[in-house]
Amino acid sequence: MEELALESINLLTKSSLDTDGPKLGSLGAIFIMLKSALGAGLLLFPWAFEKAGGIQFAVTVELISLVFLTSGLVILGYSSSISGKSTYQAVVTYMCGPSLGKLCEICYVFNLFIISVAFLVIVADQLEKLCFSMYELITGLPESEMPYHCVIGTLAAAYLTVAITVKYHTRPVHEFNMSPLYSSGISSWASMFSVVPTICFGFQCHEACIAVYSSMKNRKLSHWVFISVVSMLICLIIYSLTGIYGYLTFGKNVAPDILMSYSGGDLTMIIARLLFGISIITIFPIIVLLGRSVIQDPLLKRRRRHTVVTESYECRTRVALTTAWVTVTLLTAVFVPDISKVISVVGGISAFFIFIFPGFCLIFAVQSETVSPTLRYLLITWGMITLFCGAYIFGQCTSIAVMQLLNEL
Repeated sequence: MEELALESINLLTKSSLDTDGPKLGSLGAIFIMLKSALGAGLLLFPWAFEKAGGIQFAVTVELISLVFLTSGLVILGYSSSISGKSTYQAVVTYMCGPSLGKLCEICYVFNLFIISVAFLVIVADQLEKLCFSMYELITGLPESEMPYHCVIGTLAAAYLTVAITVKYHTRPVHEFNMSPLYSSGISSWASMFSVVPTICFGFQCHEACIAVYSSMKNRKLSHWVFISVVSMLICLIIYSLTGIYGYLTFGKNVAPDILMSYSGGDLTMIIARLLFGISIITIFPIIVLLGRSVIQDPLLKRRRRHTVVTESYECRTRVALTTAWVTVTLLTAVFVPDISKVISVVGGISAFFIFIFPGFCLIFAVQSETVSPTLRYLLITWGMITLFCGAYIFGQCTSIAVMQLLNEL
C-alpha cells in the first residue's frame, strides 16, 4: 500500500542529512517492496497448492505469473518516470486519461474494502484458535466443550514460513500425512488456474511500487528492473516454501487458512497467531485511512466549489465515513464463510493493479516516447497481452467468487 510504503520510506530515510530529494537505497527499496507484498496471502498458499492439483502445477503457475508481476512493476516505474507522479492513481490518470483514473480510484477503494474484510475474517479465525488454546490450558478440557467462540490474527511472514518448514521436518512419524499429495491428473485448466487469485493477492505490491520508485536515489530503469526482480524472487521463495511444506504436511486436508490446520495447543503456532494479531492491529487502521481518504477527498473538493468547508464539517465527514467503513466491513466479514472466498474476490480486483492498468500505461507510454517502430510494436503487443490476461483473470476470478459466495450465504 502507498501509505505503508511512504511511512516506511520516511522511517528509513529520516536520518539522512539530505532532505531535498529522494534518498532511498537499494536495500531499503527491496525491504519496503517485501513489506508491502508479504502478508495475509501467505496463509492461503498451502490451500492454493492443493486446489491447483499439487506442487508441480502450482509452482508452474507461480513462475508464469512472476513474469507478469515483474513486468507490471517495471512498467509502473517507467510510467512514473515519464509522468513525474508519485502515486498509483496519479500515474494512471496522467498516462491514460481521467476516465481510467476514476476507474483506478474506484478499484482502489473496492480493493481496500475487500482487504479490510479479509483482515477481519483472519482475525476471527486466529482469535478463535487462541481462545481454544487458552481454554484448554486453563481448564484442561477439550475445545469441543468450550461454551463460546471469539476473534484475532495476521502474521510475521518469515516466522510463519520457518515455522511451517520446521514443523514438517520435526513432526512425529504417526503424524505423517497419509492422504494423496498429487492429483491423478489435473481435471481442468480451471483447477490449475485457481491458484492465480492467491498469487495476485500475495504478490501484490504494485500500488506501493510507485511511491518506492519516486523516493529512490537511483531511478535508472535498469536499476528498477533489478529491484523488481530481486523483490519478486524473494517473495517467490517465501511463498513457495510456505505453500510446499504446508501442503506436504496436510495434503488434501489443508485448511484455507493454514494456521487453522494446526492444533490449538501448538506453542509455535500460538506465537504465529499472536504475530498475526499485532500485524493486523498496525495495518488495519492504515487501510481504513486510505479507503476513507480516497472517498472523502473528492467529496470535500466538490463541496468547496459551492461553499466553505469548515473544520467541523470535515470532522463529521471523517467520522461518518470511518464508522460506515468499519461497520460495513464487520457485517460483511460476519457472513463470509472463510478467507478463501474473500481472497478470490481480492485476486480478481488485484488484476487491475497488476495487469490491466500497467498494460494501458505501457500502450499509452510508447505512443509518446521516441522508440523504433519494431520496439514500439513489441511493447504495444506486450501491453495488449498483459491487458487481456488481466481482463480474463478479473472476469474468471470475480465471477467464480461471486457465485460461490451467493451459493453459500
